[in-house]
This record gives sequence, C-alpha cells and structure tokens, in this order.
Amino acid sequence: MGDEEINGDETPESFDDLSFSFQPSSLILSESRPTWAEINLDNLVHNFREMKEVVDPDVAILVAVKADAYGHGAPDCARALERAGASWFGVALPEEGVALRESGIRRPILCLGGFWEGQEDMLIARGLTAAIFRPDLLELLDRAARRAGRIASYHLKVDTGMGRLGVPHRELGDFLDHTARFEKVRLEGVMSHFPSADEPEKDEFTNNQMDLLEEAVEMVRARGHNPTWIHQANSAAAHAYPRSHGNLIRIGGVAYGLWRDATSPDVEPLDWQPVMSLHTRIMFLKTVPPGTPLGYGGLFVTERESRVATLAIGYEDGLPGTLSNRGRVILHGRFAPIVGRVSMDLTLVDVTDVAGVEVGDEVIIIGRQGACHITAEDIAEMTGTISYEITCRISDRVPRVYIGGG
Repeated sequence: MGDEEINGDETPESFDDLSFSFQPSSLILSESRPTWAEINLDNLVHNFREMKEVVDPDVAILVAVKADAYGHGAPDCARALERAGASWFGVALPEEGVALRESGIRRPILCLGGFWEGQEDMLIARGLTAAIFRPDLLELLDRAARRAGRIASYHLKVDTGMGRLGVPHRELGDFLDHTARFEKVRLEGVMSHFPSADEPEKDEFTNNQMDLLEEAVEMVRARGHNPTWIHQANSAAAHAYPRSHGNLIRIGGVAYGLWRDATSPDVEPLDWQPVMSLHTRIMFLKTVPPGTPLGYGGLFVTERESRVATLAIGYEDGLPGTLSNRGRVILHGRFAPIVGRVSMDLTLVDVTDVAGVEVGDEVIIIGRQGACHITAEDIAEMTGTISYEITCRISDRVPRVYIGGG
C-alpha cells in the first residue's frame, strides 16, 4: 500500500534496471494490432487476364471466390474481377452467394456445392444458380420455382472420376429420365471436375474424364435439353488441357497467384503474380543468455547469447503451428528463423544475425522484401498441405488491406 503508484499513461524515469532492451521511441502505436494481409487487386486482375489470353475468345471464365476468395476477401475481389470481365463467380454455399449479392455483385453466381433443403427459395430470390446432383434437390428447386412463378436454371453435375459430388456417369440416363417431369427448371449447364489435372502421370485418367463428359453432354442433348454452358476445367486443366475448356473454365488458385502446387509442372507457367502478402510487426525485443528455453515447453534452447523478437501473430491468425522451430520470416531483407512453439497469438523469432532490429519493425510472413521471398506454396510444402489451405486459414481477425484494382 505504501508503494508509489504509477498511472498507465505515465512513463517511468528509467529502464536501466530492466534485463531486456526496450526502445520506447521505436514503438509504433496504432488503433489496431499490427498484423495484416495485403491484397493486391492489380495482381488479381493481371492473373485473370493472363488466363483470358490463353483461352478462345468465346470461352468465358468463372472465378471461384468460395471460402472468402481463398481467404483474400470475396466482395472486394469479386468487384475487381467483375470490372475486369469475369462472366461467372463460383461459391461453395448459397450463403456465400447471398453475401456477394449484398455486396453488389450482379454477374451469375454458381453454387458449386448445391444447396440444402430449405435454401431453394433463397436461390431463386437472389438469382443464384445451383449445381444439381440429386433428383430430390431438383424437385425442391422445381417446387420453389412454381411458388415464385419463375423458371429456375441449374447446372447438372456429372461425376466422371472425382468421386465426391455428381451424378455417377453410369446413372446419368436414369437421372435424366426421372427428372424429365420437372417443368419449372432449366438445365443450363453440364459440368464435371478434375481431381488430377495437375499430375502428368495421370494424363490417361484425365483424358478419360473428358471423354465421359462429352458422352454425358450427348446424352443430355438427346433427351431434349440444350445446355448453354459446358464446363469441367479447373485451374490445372485450364492451363494444361485446352480440350477441357468447353465454353466456360473455372479458375481458382491461379487467380490468386497460387500455382506452384496447383498446376502441372510439365507445362510452362503463365506470369501469375501473388495476390496476398502477410505482415506483422515486432512487439517486444530481448537479449537472453545461452541455455535459455523459449516458448511453451521450452522446445527451443539458445546455444548462444541471442536477440529474440516477439511477433504479433500466432496460429489463430493463420500462422501454422507446424512452423514451430522450423519456419522463417523476412526482416530487414533477411531471413530470420522461428524459434520455439508458435502460440495462439504470438511467435518468437531469432534476430541475432539481423542488424538494427527495433520494436515496431515490419516482418514479412508471406511476401517479398529485397532479395528474400516466402510464398504460400513454400509454407504449404513445409507444413504438408497445399497453398490454398494456407491462405484460407488466415483468420478474420487479420485485417485485409486492399491496394489497386481501380
């Protein structure tokens, strides 16, 4: 009770007795935590145009903006792509399509995962198109269209080898016969999906899928349907298999500059540019002696006197915990290793070999600084996953800062 109180807005006269080094003048103050993802919309549009250049003029492009545009922010990305000429947008869920409509998107939106019972009226009200692969879903859509006094379009999804969603190719005839009675729905498109178009050793399998879709389209037309859109090409197939283009291609990863682990290594890549970079700042610095354990469980123990920086980022932000003691970041144009266990909100980095480091310095998690760069694919390879998962995992509490895009 007799100790002198120090108010939170007062600065002690001296830090000399503290065991760590602290430079108050270098502390960057802001209204929010200094961790952010930068989204380069100019690069997004550039990547879209790169794909547009390699397909025939009469081939339209659907850009997948599901999962919040692979973590890049669906509304802003879709608006930039709509201005650039994207013909369609692809979402996984009707809810994602509704969010796009509410953000002002007017181009057609395809719900690639279909819909759940109870969402059929919403599809029609919001002008969303569903992929259909079950007769009961088509019946629900037909009933909703009757209630609305409209004709609802759908795209028939055929399973030619993916093994997830889609009418099995061998059952397509029965499906078409069973659903012929529905009068308020129109088969606007026929689609399938490739699981292995990025694997050259599975070329025969991929070509067989194209054969099966051609047969499916013939079967559909033989029963009186006249689909406007024929599509099965994802990013990998659109790049490596011109035969797969139909009159609509669906690109995802390459639109966001994620291609190294998503396209065929046997085909020369286009000039795809990364759209997302991930940044944070140093919030604390200290010097510790040899033999100091760091982080949860003391998984890293210093072997020398070390300068250690605490970063304002953790696994809740999307920095994989599997980078503990093995990942690296970029600081002052140099690589610095992650040491200890990545925790929920904070990560430790050994900056002993980086000169001039101060509290508030910017640190690159994904991106380029000087001659050093780290890609989402680099992190994915190190953590045993794919680049899509890395960007999708960057959480909502990391602000997206948009640059370019008109």
